[in-house]
Amino acid sequence: MNLGLSEERSIYLQIGEKIEEDILRGILLEEERVPSTNELARAYTINPATAAKGINLLVDQGILYKKRGIGMFVAKGAKEQIIEKRKQNFYDRYVRGLVEEAESLSITEEELLEMIRRARAKEGQN
Repeated sequence: MNLGLSEERSIYLQIGEKIEEDILRGILLEEERVPSTNELARAYTINPATAAKGINLLVDQGILYKKRGIGMFVAKGAKEQIIEKRKQNFYDRYVRGLVEEAESLSITEEELLEMIRRARAKEGQN
């Protein structure tokens, strides 16, 4: 049972992202214990070291913290931190390229904003 992990990207990154998703969706709350590396390894049929690498990535980012002898827990402000990190990633991956392409096509800022408004309105209709 592989619960949606992909072979296309590093498994440990996907483990970290799944924990982040659970935090964003309110499944894991601040100060709540996250599954152990062994629990994650069983759930995803992966090596515990791979699960630990995903968890440690979040510890390094301050999203999780360790209570010695008890386990890993969601840090205070983790949800906001994840949101800010993902907003920055969104900017880097999409917005910068969008603006560069708009400039190369001589699309004004107002035209670009109008395109975004239209796209958002169209999504709201679906």
